[in-house]
Amino acid sequence: MKLVTYSEHKTPLRTRPALLWGEWILDIRDLPRVSTPLGIRLPRPIHALSGNASSILDVLAKGPKVLDDLQKLSWRIFNRIDPENIPRTMKRLGDARIRAPISRPPIIRDFYAFEDHVRAARARRGLQMPEEWYEFPAFYYSNPTMTYGPDDEVPYPSYTKSLDYELEIAFIIGKGGINIPEEDAETHIAGYTIMNDWSARDVQEREMKVGLGPTKAKDFATSLGPWLVTPDELQDKKIGPGKFDLHMKATVNGKQLSDGNVKSMHWTFAQMIARASQSVELRVGEVFGSGTVGTGSILELGQEAHPWLKPGDRVELEVERLGVLRNRIIETAES
Repeated sequence: MKLVTYSEHKTPLRTRPALLWGEWILDIRDLPRVSTPLGIRLPRPIHALSGNASSILDVLAKGPKVLDDLQKLSWRIFNRIDPENIPRTMKRLGDARIRAPISRPPIIRDFYAFEDHVRAARARRGLQMPEEWYEFPAFYYSNPTMTYGPDDEVPYPSYTKSLDYELEIAFIIGKGGINIPEEDAETHIAGYTIMNDWSARDVQEREMKVGLGPTKAKDFATSLGPWLVTPDELQDKKIGPGKFDLHMKATVNGKQLSDGNVKSMHWTFAQMIARASQSVELRVGEVFGSGTVGTGSILELGQEAHPWLKPGDRVELEVERLGVLRNRIIETAES
């Protein structure tokens, strides 16, 4: 199942959660009108959800059982709809504005899970791999109030001359918990999406010397999208606990720069959850970034591959099965 947050062009400020079926959007609030003619009875929690859900976060807040019921319902609906006679209430993907699946996450944690990226990025700064990196999955907190969605314009931050993209996969927590065992951790994942952890590299280099990790270097923007893909859609691509065989790539202005795969992660999604939940309660809607895949940033590739990003550049991140996350960088008065 794919869940999408969208708005109509005539009401751009009002967003709605919906199911995505190919090129068609089925608004959660329209489930009763679509299911009844098909002879499908809505479970009571789904019927209640259709009347008051205003975001994907509202959907996830109802719990894993409701999400599972919604997945089963979507399968029944989309298998009964005649492709030649789409209900009028459904909208074409191209006729809507797609937003970030979670616009204001409670927390964004970004991990450091790909060894190739860590090694290459540190080598660019003349640093060796720290032994501690192999002891636990490390992460930092990003700014949940500066979240951008697909096709949003991202303002160039005024305080950097070295803007970079980062190609990542992310997952969203669908069931809270504390001290979650690694063997149970994947049951807490609602779904997966693409993440661009925009970075000010010149600021980051100076901050890292202080010893508190990247802060202002990551404070200004995180892109998420284009939609939330539930785990059932990826089961045939799973190659082990918490790992998937999913191709990843990034292009800037149409030129491919990055080429990687989710399966090259050293730390698994389950290990990330187990680490983060130690003596800390995870909440529904929290976003976990994987960290950058190998070759997934200009920092790794070097200026010989591409100069630092500038206003006007178009960045596209693509992860197999998860879609394409596009953003254009724009100049601001402060840039």
